[in-house]
This record gives sequence, C-alpha cells and structure tokens, in this order.
Amino acid sequence: MCRSIAHRGPDDQGIWLEGAVGLGVRRLSIIDVAGGHQPIHNQDESEWIVFNGEIYNFPQLRERLNARGHRFYTRTDTEVVIHAYDEWGERCVEELNGMFGFAIWDSRRQTLFLARDRLGIKPLYYAITPDVLAFASELKAILTIPGMRREVDLAALDDYLALEYVPSPRSIIRGIRKLPPGHTLSWRMDNGDGQLRQYWDVDLGASEREPDTVPLAQRAEELRAVLLESVRKELISDVPLGVFLSGGIDSSTVAAMMTRLTPGHVNSFSIGFSDPSFDESAHARQVAQHLGTNHRELILEPSMLTDLVPSVTENLDEPLADASIIPTYLLSRFARQHVTVALGGDGGDELFGGYPTLLAHRLARYYQRLPGVVRDRLLSPLIERLPVSMANISLDFKLKRFVDGAGYPIGERHVRWLGSFSSEERAGLLDPQLQASLEQSDRHDLVAEHLARHRLQDPLNRVLYLDMKMYLENDILAKVDRASMMASLEARVPLLNVDLVEHVARLPVSLKLRGQRSKYILKHALRGVLPDATLARGKKGFGMPVARWIRGPLKDLVLTTLAPDKLRREGFFRPTYVKTLLDDHLSGRRDNRKQLWTLFIFERWYERYAAQRPASAEPVVAAEHQ
Repeated sequence: MCRSIAHRGPDDQGIWLEGAVGLGVRRLSIIDVAGGHQPIHNQDESEWIVFNGEIYNFPQLRERLNARGHRFYTRTDTEVVIHAYDEWGERCVEELNGMFGFAIWDSRRQTLFLARDRLGIKPLYYAITPDVLAFASELKAILTIPGMRREVDLAALDDYLALEYVPSPRSIIRGIRKLPPGHTLSWRMDNGDGQLRQYWDVDLGASEREPDTVPLAQRAEELRAVLLESVRKELISDVPLGVFLSGGIDSSTVAAMMTRLTPGHVNSFSIGFSDPSFDESAHARQVAQHLGTNHRELILEPSMLTDLVPSVTENLDEPLADASIIPTYLLSRFARQHVTVALGGDGGDELFGGYPTLLAHRLARYYQRLPGVVRDRLLSPLIERLPVSMANISLDFKLKRFVDGAGYPIGERHVRWLGSFSSEERAGLLDPQLQASLEQSDRHDLVAEHLARHRLQDPLNRVLYLDMKMYLENDILAKVDRASMMASLEARVPLLNVDLVEHVARLPVSLKLRGQRSKYILKHALRGVLPDATLARGKKGFGMPVARWIRGPLKDLVLTTLAPDKLRREGFFRPTYVKTLLDDHLSGRRDNRKQLWTLFIFERWYERYAAQRPASAEPVVAAEHQ
C-alpha cells in the first residue's frame, strides 16, 4: 500500500504493526524534517497516528497542550494532533486549522478514528468488509489489498457521466467510500461498527439572516485583514515555498498577501502556452513585476500537453474528466524544481462568486418568463443552427449549454450546464441491462439532498453551496491534490482557510455578485494592492483545447480507447451511441468534446484499474447521508 503512493511522500516511509492493526505512511517532509518520522505516538504509546496534510495553528495548540501537562518528543504538527486527541477526544478536529486526512489507532478503546478536513482539501478513502477496515489517501492503495473487489459502482458511474467526477461519499469502486469533508469515522474492532459524524459545514444562511448595514469600506478593510491572516497561517514551513501565479485575481491575491508578509522573498511560478488563445503568461508577469516576486515561467508547446495524456490518465486511480489536470501537473512539476510547497488561489470562485454560471442563473429567470413559442420555436432552433466552433468555450458552445439547461429547476440546471451527459443522454448511452439495474437500485439525488440541508432562500447562495459541496471538493481540490502529489509537491489553498471561509460565508450575496460584477467585495478590497488591469479581467481558467485534441494529436488514441468491439466486451456503453458521438465530432457537425473526453477518461481508468462489471447496482448506505 505504501509503495503505491510513494509519490505522495518520497522522503520517508513508516510502518507500525501490532496484532491485527497496521498503520503505514509515506512522508513529504515539511515540518521538523529530521525528527518527524511517522507513525507518531502519544506519551504512553497507547495511541498511534498517521497523518497527511498540515495543521497551521499547531504552534498555538502545542502551547495550550503543554500548559495542560502534555510532553512532546518531536516538533511536528502530527504529534500535536495525537495529543489533541488525548485531550479532547474525537472533538479534537474542531480545534484544528488546516488541511488533513488522518487515522488514529486507540488501543485502549480498540477503535480506529478517521478524520478529514472541513473542505475536503486532502483525500481519504476507506473500505469496510467483514474482515477488515482499510483506508488510504488514494484509491489505488486500497486496491493493492489481496482479495479486494474491483467492481465498478454503477451508481457512481452514472454520477460520473453526469458530473465528470464521482461525488463523495461514493467512489468509482463498489464498497470503497470517500470520507466526506468535515466528517469523522469511528470504527470499533470488537463489533465492526462504524459511526460517521459531521463536525462542520459551511453556513451560507448566516448571510441571509441579518440586514446588511456595514459600510463597504469597513467590509473591505475587514476582508483584507482576514486574507492577510489566512495567508500568514499557511506560510508555516521548514522547507522552501512559493506561489502559483496565473495572473487571475485569486492567485494574485494570495501572492499579494505573501509579498506583504515576506517582501522580496516570494517565489512565483506560472506556465504559458505557445497558442496565444490560451496564454495568460503576460498577465502573470505583470502581477509579478507589480508585486516584486521572484518569478519563473514555463512556456508549453501543445505536444508537451498531449504527450502527457497517457501517463497522467494512467495515474488517475479514479476517473476525473477535468483536462486541466495536465497543465496543473506540469506547473507542479516545474515549481517542484525550486520549492517543496506552493500556495494557490483555488476556492476563490466558490467563495466570492466568480463563475459565469452565477450570472447565467440570473439570466435563466428572465429566459423562463419568455413565451414558450419564443423559446422553443425561435431561440432554440436559431441557436442550434449556429456554426460549430472548436475554440475554447466558444459562443455557440455557451449558448447551446444555456438553452439546454435554462428551463429546469436550479439544481438540475446547474448540473446540466457543468456536466457532460444529461439524464436523457445517459439513457441512450448506457447498456440497457445496466440502465435497468440502475433504475431498480436505491438512488439518491445528491443535488437535492445538498439543497435540502440548509433551505437557503437566495438562489445564488444555493448555487454557491452546491459548488462548494460538489464541484470544489470532487473536481477542483481532487485535481490539485492529485496533480501536485504526482510531482511530490504540497499544494496549499489559503483562500479555503476555515477562518476566511467562515468570514466570507457571512457576507451578503450582493457583495459577491453585484449586477454583472463578480467578486465585487474582493476586487474592492484589493484596489491599490493589485494592478487595475488585473482587477478588471474576466474569468479565464485552465481551458484546454480538448475539442481539437480529439480531432488531431489524440485522435488515434481516442479511437482505440473507444473502439466498438472493446466497448461491446466491457458492456457499459452502447457502441453505436459512442460511434455517433465520435463521427459527429470528427466531421465537425457537433462539438462533443465534453462527452467524448468523459468517456475517454473512464475507459483509460477502466483499462488500468478495474477488473469486472458488477451484475447489479449497489444501494446507498443510509448512514452515509446522515
């Protein structure tokens, strides 16, 4: 198991065995490089911990625990966690400010305690069988266990086809789960019982409960202070660190706070593209010059990206159809040549309302008020006849997506806009027997469950909550974790520090999206801190030319991966349906990039990691949704 995730921790390996209990860890040394060997124990060695992540407030916790009589034999944050468990029991997680996935074996209680950070920055998988509880940071480690089944979870596959990722608590493998963010799991060895407990969730409802009477200038000043403190916490390190700098407002905000805290010592990294339609390197250089960072950039040729597709997709032990994982890996590998830790701007769009879909949801309300004859007989046919463009997020692509989802309720609309296959398309794509099995299984609508959890009144708050609970955790953070860990680089996300998240969650939506101006309060707070041109830029992101790749350098690999005979043998998808998708895309009749890339990534994963298709869908365990 440790060998399978050696990339996550190339510096050290530790294994502890006692009777029927075994703990293993691979370590990327950040704090107490020389003395932080894991697993780590408490004072009487009755508890042992393996830990992945960082606890940013560990010096303060250590002082509190010292005052209560705890004695330490290392300088690591990991040892602070085991003593915090000693002091506060399972509620120790509520004291931790950080990103983490950890396991504690408590020999006195004969209990294994698993915990994951509030936002899901760090991953944690587990499987409970009649014989064993197994856990790991990556799915592939659990799959190394002799006798572990490798059946595809059909409900998870259905979710993946809809969303382009597998949302927690499922994984793509039947019987293996993800511990949801903000949750702990306590498992007793004597009876095999596992108790799942939620200890935190983001509360956007706070912004709806009080009138907004605070002056804008005061709001901006308070936000700058919380931003600075959140970044300060996450600079703790005994090894060199830097910042990913794209030139967008989120990464530029993090870089700006770093330069205020450590002027002249900030190492920034960016990548550019030789294709000017995807290149943002000039914006990153402008911000770097303005802030005075030690800036390095790597310009990528198209072949550098496509050449990596086979190896990166092979290392993905769970399908994730976000093609930007490839440049994220290249950026991580480039930064790792100079630093061991890099801070990034991920989470800013979800916190401050940066995605164009927020504005689209507002427009959808007006679209729905149009007479049906105008929508169905005039606008839809007109948009459908627009010329197909293979450019990144082209006008025809956006308009067709908008019309496809605008008439649905907010949750389903959001999924249709962001995902790949609608429910009608999945009915045509999936093998009839598989489809029948899904229809008979106990399916849960995760979107509806998330929306029901807080009963948010503001539609945009509901979208922001969905983005944080689904897209941020299962796509963005999974992508950043896997890409950075493939390069043995620790990626930190200070915009998701819990103190900042809770501060911004209390802000009214009108401070996030005002009229057509997104991230309103963030941009206001950074006036004079960042260049005006940076504050005025729209959302760009790591858009990849997937549509062109499928018609060009990756065509042969895609055709081989989605070959009809192969699909027929596996029994998941109707070969004729997939062939139509391919033919229409390759001929230029339709832009099927999202659907084809989603299928391509699943098939690449299935070739590498799975063994068989199950006979039926697995029902959801009710406890996982408590």
